[in-house]
Amino acid sequence: MKKALIALCAILIAISCQVSASYAQGAAKTGPDPSTVRDEDLEKDSLHNLEVARHYFKLKKAYVAAIKRCEEIDAGNPNFAKMDEVLFIAGESSLRLADNRGKQKTKEKTPEQLRQDARVYLSRLAAEHPNSPFAKQAEDDLKALGGAIPKATP
Repeated sequence: MKKALIALCAILIAISCQVSASYAQGAAKTGPDPSTVRDEDLEKDSLHNLEVARHYFKLKKAYVAAIKRCEEIDAGNPNFAKMDEVLFIAGESSLRLADNRGKQKTKEKTPEQLRQDARVYLSRLAAEHPNSPFAKQAEDDLKALGGAIPKATP
């Protein structure tokens, strides 16, 4: 009986040491920053929309459809991992529509409005994603459009 009691005490001491050691690590007080957390389903949907926009842009020359897909991604998932490409496709599509290129025509906006839209998209790309592979082309296009739109300081 004494041996069983001693064994039980030894086990309890070992368990209490383990519990106190786990508290030494500290508990996580907060999770990851919400602005960096990405919803898996939303990312998947945004990636699909990007692939469709890429298809419209490169193969179909359907720039209005490409812009609509990009705007859908921008509105629904502003933290999308490939937002630089989204902004690039939207900006380039707007530029090409302003130059009356492509298979679709837009009656909603004038060429000047389309150039302004392109300038907004490409300025965001240059400011928010300076290390993007699309940044150089965006900066070149912005020079032709009169430069990037300066960020408003509050």
